[in-house]
Amino acid sequence: MAEVNLYNQEGQKVGVLPLDPSIFAVPINASFVHEAFVLQEANGRQVIAHTKDRGEVAGSGKKPWKQKGTGRARHGSRRSPIWVGGGVTFGPTSARVFGRKLNRQARRTALAMVLSDKVTAQKMIALESLVLPDAKTKQIASVLKKLPVHGKKVLLVLSSEEQNAVRAARNIPHVQTIRSSSLNVADLLRFEYVCATKSAVESITTVFKKA
Repeated sequence: MAEVNLYNQEGQKVGVLPLDPSIFAVPINASFVHEAFVLQEANGRQVIAHTKDRGEVAGSGKKPWKQKGTGRARHGSRRSPIWVGGGVTFGPTSARVFGRKLNRQARRTALAMVLSDKVTAQKMIALESLVLPDAKTKQIASVLKKLPVHGKKVLLVLSSEEQNAVRAARNIPHVQTIRSSSLNVADLLRFEYVCATKSAVESITTVFKKA
């Protein structure tokens, strides 16, 4: 049975939170997780470099000089790649596509593997609740300071109701918040520790059960 330690906002351990073994106790396949990570990074890659070919550069399409009788080499366009200011041959263009495809069930399996690894390595804890009166950085910093993840790179997984915590944690170094519905392989791998509220864990379980 998979489970994680459950803490309150005062940093006191109040018990353990049972986890669904079909999500948090999945055998880990490192190569499969790597594939899912590379896919996510590729799909988020922006095409920046772009060179113009002879059809895109400015210039007249008129033949520079007549074909014969001038003693010069034959040319048909000033936009030719061999002319200064002409187009670029085989240069990078914005038409490149880096995206890859992986079906939804495979993506969710990879996510479950990473979550299972965090649980197995005891690098995931749960918060009974995270209630902040205001969206103040010092309030959430005070909560995190009392938890065993203090001073670590922490991914704080929250439910949609915990908006104050999302805004409050923006200025804390090495801490990133993410909604349970947006949880992904790349962010889980970038952060060593995961701290999830009880409601966020329940939300993750519900989403997986629907798949």
